Amino acid sequence: MITDGYLLLVEDEPAVQAKNKKILERCGYTVEQAYTIAEAQLKIAEEMPKAIVLDIQLPDGSGLEFLSDLRETSNVPVLMLTAMGTSEDIIRGISSGGDDYLTKPYDLNIFLARLDALLRRAAIIPASIGVGPIRIDTASKAAFINGLDIGLQPKEFSLLEQFVQHHGKMLSVEFLYEKVWGQKLLGDTGPIKTAMHKLRKKLEGSGYVISSERGEGYCFEEEPR
Repeated sequence: MITDGYLLLVEDEPAVQAKNKKILERCGYTVEQAYTIAEAQLKIAEEMPKAIVLDIQLPDGSGLEFLSDLRETSNVPVLMLTAMGTSEDIIRGISSGGDDYLTKPYDLNIFLARLDALLRRAAIIPASIGVGPIRIDTASKAAFINGLDIGLQPKEFSLLEQFVQHHGKMLSVEFLYEKVWGQKLLGDTGPIKTAMHKLRKKLEGSGYVISSERGEGYCFEEEPR
């Protein structure tokens, strides 16, 4: 088990909180608890956890909305743990930014295995990735060209992150929209076109461009010489 940092349990049922805290601490994890979204936000403001176990139905709002907001600034692993178990519920949870989804009632061994897998995957994500003079810091959500911060907005950063990870590959509009906006594209491509225009401007002079092909998508590649 990976045990550095702490795990945040966001859950309003005391019995579930007690059960999960007990088994996780027995495995060597440091655990913090939040019974509301407000409490979770205070914990995160002090220090980002290594992972979050998140319920959907909370006293002061929806866990899905909380997660969508969180994804604007953080890629912290999130395991959804909820009684809402229809296929539509699961799709909404993953589309909102959840990394895995487990429904109640649940087996504690499966719970531990799912959480451990999330932490292992997170441990191999590099803190900084890039290509050529472009570097992106996955923790601070900042991007740099030749060491200078180019001031990306959250959606612009997420687009560039996808492009760097898939350098030289054609990415469909549908793929990018689902990855960056956290939901399926329903027809309006205005938001992605606007973000793409701004990102292209900020990449000028880097030696890399975002090319496009009608009906195919976008490709991040070296600027032709």
